[in-house]
Amino acid sequence: MKLNIALLPGDGIGPEVITQAVKCLEAVEETFNHNFEFKEALVGAIAIDKTNNPLPDETLQVCHDADAILFGAIGDPKYDNNPKAKIRPEQGLLKLRKELGLFTNIRPVKIYKSLVNRSPLKEAIISGTDFTIYRELTGGIYFGEKKLSEDGTVASDLCEYSEMEISRIAHLAFKAAKNRRNKLTLVDKANVLESSRLWRKVVTNIGKSYPEVELDFLFVDNAAMQIILNPAQFDVILTENMFGDIISDEGSVIGGSIGLLPSASIGDGSALFEPIHGSYPQAKGKDIANPIASILSAAMLLEHFQLFEEAMAVRRAVDKALEKGIVTPDLNPKSTYGTHQVGDFIANNIVDEDDEINMNDENIDLGKSTII
Repeated sequence: MKLNIALLPGDGIGPEVITQAVKCLEAVEETFNHNFEFKEALVGAIAIDKTNNPLPDETLQVCHDADAILFGAIGDPKYDNNPKAKIRPEQGLLKLRKELGLFTNIRPVKIYKSLVNRSPLKEAIISGTDFTIYRELTGGIYFGEKKLSEDGTVASDLCEYSEMEISRIAHLAFKAAKNRRNKLTLVDKANVLESSRLWRKVVTNIGKSYPEVELDFLFVDNAAMQIILNPAQFDVILTENMFGDIISDEGSVIGGSIGLLPSASIGDGSALFEPIHGSYPQAKGKDIANPIASILSAAMLLEHFQLFEEAMAVRRAVDKALEKGIVTPDLNPKSTYGTHQVGDFIANNIVDEDDEINMNDENIDLGKSTII
């Protein structure tokens, strides 16, 4: 298969983790005889610095021309710490989602057996956790009308949803539940918000077309507690934009590191894949950033194009790295493996996945792996 993939490394650790994801896609090319062409473009703070625009027209065109987009991270402290900044890096990502119609964000949350001890939660609580969050991405309070009084003392953000916006993501979530464990949980605040009551009405009606899927409802405050108390109860979670943003970051804590979780943003004709972690500017250039979320985002990209065997090869290589302790310091504070070493190990194991991999103990102590 030939795919044109737009690369938007962005800010902070984005370029470092994207580099590792590309290594793995190149390994898939070699192993499975595909042709992936990559084209890089600016977005975020680095784009503002060079063009005064967080999403230059050239970048948007590259994305329109691509079959898929691999995204790094976005954000910079010089904008985060300046409330008066009129142009912000995050505006680039929001505009990109809107321009490409990326209305569904898919975020899997899974526990790896080899990392159970890294979770802040007890093993008995997190055992069996494997759920996916479907977050609406182009509507709600993030995109609603914003007002600030002339004296700067009163502000408002409008949360608005249409039946069409709700129904298109609801169908995707129900279909996902059918292919998983046949359970869907709508997270809302229908006891307070009119927009949530519309969500509940629309999703309930659509649920009648999926009788095999059990549909239940949780208010977002209760859902936030249940994700910590009993995360294994969830299969597919469906929710609106802001609630999804919050609970997906909460879900990332369960596995012990936000550096493990990938995501996909899907529209009618475009698809973007990115780790859910931020730009982590404190780690920029230090070779300590965890590339696994970005690599697993590349696996989701492969799955999007029905390349399931290829995606599984990537996932098996990630599993092998985790099992053998080839991880960055966020997963093991004593680890001396860097971002590029973890990426190299995973990419090499995609190419050589059928071979028995042995590690030289002396080199492991030095933070290096030798494939024998």
